[in-house]
Amino acid sequence: MTDLSREGATALDAADPLASLRDAFVVDDPELIYLDGNSLGRLPKASADRIAQVVRDEWGADLIRSWKHWVDLPFRAGDLMGSALLGAAAGQVVVSDSTTVNLYKLAAAALDARPDRNVIITDDDNFPTDRYVLEGLAAQRGIELRLVRTDIDEGLDPDVLRDAVDDNTALVSLSHVAYRSGALLDMAAVNEIVHGAGALVLWDLCHSAGSVPVRLDATGADLAVGCTYKYLNGGPGSPAFLYVREELQTLLRQPIWGWFGQRNQFAMGPAYDPAPEIGRFLAGTPAVLGIAAVEEGVRLLAEAGIGRLRAKGQELTGYMIELTNAWLPGLDLATPPDAARRGSHVSLRHPDAWRFTQALIEAKVIPDYRTPDRLRLGPAPINTSFTDVWDGLDRLRRIVADRTYERFSSEPSRVT
Repeated sequence: MTDLSREGATALDAADPLASLRDAFVVDDPELIYLDGNSLGRLPKASADRIAQVVRDEWGADLIRSWKHWVDLPFRAGDLMGSALLGAAAGQVVVSDSTTVNLYKLAAAALDARPDRNVIITDDDNFPTDRYVLEGLAAQRGIELRLVRTDIDEGLDPDVLRDAVDDNTALVSLSHVAYRSGALLDMAAVNEIVHGAGALVLWDLCHSAGSVPVRLDATGADLAVGCTYKYLNGGPGSPAFLYVREELQTLLRQPIWGWFGQRNQFAMGPAYDPAPEIGRFLAGTPAVLGIAAVEEGVRLLAEAGIGRLRAKGQELTGYMIELTNAWLPGLDLATPPDAARRGSHVSLRHPDAWRFTQALIEAKVIPDYRTPDRLRLGPAPINTSFTDVWDGLDRLRRIVADRTYERFSSEPSRVT
């Protein structure tokens, strides 16, 4: 049985092989407990230094001459991410645009590759931007968007998906880790189901990249997108990434024909001729400062190793669940209890979850809230300690016991 005393948390930290990596991040206020790493990762010290160097030396001193190496930055950062975190061989991942834009590009390209099919499938609890993009594409093309039922706590049942796909299915788009509950889908099983129906699969990796092992190549994934500001610590609004399996790259043509996706962009030719490989999925000029920060964040995760990050993520969330069960019987677990079936965050269900969130922020604990009644806690494996989790849950149990949350409005604000 786990020692649930604070001394027990300290002992877990002493045995943590990743503990020293906490020093690689900016911790401005030692009293602040940050349990929102699944929404915005902490700032790596190396990123602050790298951005300053790019601004001062590359932009400031070298000016446009820096494009000689900037031009390869989206590919270099993508290859590092692919090899260290996504299970993708070189030449299949590139950093560009936002998750929403990348999802649109790949979904549209996939639909064009299945012109005789007229159904897109996703689940009814997929992240809103995914559902909205797919809804827009379906409306634009006059085809069906089929929403399959999912359990918002336990995640999608692959058998439900199996019953939904058919010979009319062109594309299935799903999140690897559910944004609300943290439920983890079996990528290999889903790919097998979808490919059996002759359709393509597009994965959203926003809540899995950097926290759970992803095996894109080994499971036969077709396409994937993801953001870099959560577990990858790329910073607010940092550029996203996309993956296209090598054998699909010459078969798919993305819909945004920009000059960075052109075969010979500086020839300034009269007609669009897409680059032969992953570069064809670029569009406009890359965000150099953002991608530089992404590269530094990924380097830290590569140093930690995705296996060790996954192991610690399971330990942190399991510890959080144990403390909740022991201290907070009024809060219900809204995340799969089986460590193998969840990512690296935990959701707790309670009618006053929004007020708990506000009271925790006042008590210097940063969580976040998700509708309809979820307190979401995201310990980032690379820089969250077991003591952080203990202290954060201890402050929450005091808030609940003292009913100090009742001072806060029950009406959520614009940003949750």
